[in-house]
Amino acid sequence: MFKIPVYQPSLIGNEKKYVNECLDSTWISSKGKFIAEFEKEFAKKTDVRYATAVCNGTVALHLALVALGIGPGDEVIVPTLTYISSANAITYTGATPVFVDSLESTWQMDPDDVKRKVTSKTRAIMAVHLYGHPCDMDSLNAIAIEHGLFMVEDCAEAFGTYYKGKHVGSFSDIATYSFFGNKTITTGEGGMVVTNDETLNDRTFHFKGQGLAKHRQYWHDVIGYNYRMTNICAAIGLAQLERADDLLVKKRQIAKWYADGLDGVPVVLHQEVGDVKHSYWMCSVLVDDPGKRDPLRDALLHYGIETRPVFYPLHTMPMYAQKYQRHPVAEGIGWRGINLPSWPELTISQVQDVCTSIKHFLHG
Repeated sequence: MFKIPVYQPSLIGNEKKYVNECLDSTWISSKGKFIAEFEKEFAKKTDVRYATAVCNGTVALHLALVALGIGPGDEVIVPTLTYISSANAITYTGATPVFVDSLESTWQMDPDDVKRKVTSKTRAIMAVHLYGHPCDMDSLNAIAIEHGLFMVEDCAEAFGTYYKGKHVGSFSDIATYSFFGNKTITTGEGGMVVTNDETLNDRTFHFKGQGLAKHRQYWHDVIGYNYRMTNICAAIGLAQLERADDLLVKKRQIAKWYADGLDGVPVVLHQEVGDVKHSYWMCSVLVDDPGKRDPLRDALLHYGIETRPVFYPLHTMPMYAQKYQRHPVAEGIGWRGINLPSWPELTISQVQDVCTSIKHFLHG
């Protein structure tokens, strides 16, 4: 047990009440009132027309790509600095992930590198809003329009993130979210696919339910998947959504506490840049020397403080490293970055303990 864990969910609303309602009604699988209600309220909250709930964030990405018709021979441009599921979902379709570097200022995918990576095989750009900061959607969408590409937003870490006053996920052909236990709102395991396109929404729903035909019982007309969310998970999600505004306010408060507590300390905080609203899924810092990163994490562990490394760039993973690549900005962030405790019920005194421990290590 950690004195200060890196994350734990906040379950102090109607979660238990709604789950008990599922148990009492016996609607515990992929049918029940909470699924449609969660989808409706989530679409409203994120300013999109359609939302379909699925069993986790990775299958949400896969389903989005399937709905777009991405497949063998296609290329999808994706940042190398992201969680493995972004690239794996592309690979599941038979397409090839093409990695791009990051911007030092925001840690998000570099639009100039995206331009350089477009080929005749490119079908889509996957914009990943890493750790809750949005990508430069104006530049990325301009590239997509110029080359006739689909835009996919991976919003797994970006519920509550805004770009120029609009919620992320509303800038693309199709977008996805994750509701894993460490996300800002959680269903335990779960995800959502959102879109403003009715046809894409119909395709998403069709493929997620084993390809079941719309008007003929037990008739399947495509090879589909069992990607449905359970009523129990949706019940938890709806309860979380009811508290979403408070959770997001608290996350930004925690980020402010870290900024104040680490003022003058030789680390760089991941903070918002431009006309955006960072949701601070994780509060993250960079040390100045990669050689200090793991010793600092070990020192924090000694004080009972759990951390985790920023994602390792995907082009360095064995299954994606067949061809040697260099993405220096992403590598620098990946080797120097630390995710600090960021759960919504973290107290100011706990944040101060983390900051003090960091100061002790870095100042000797």
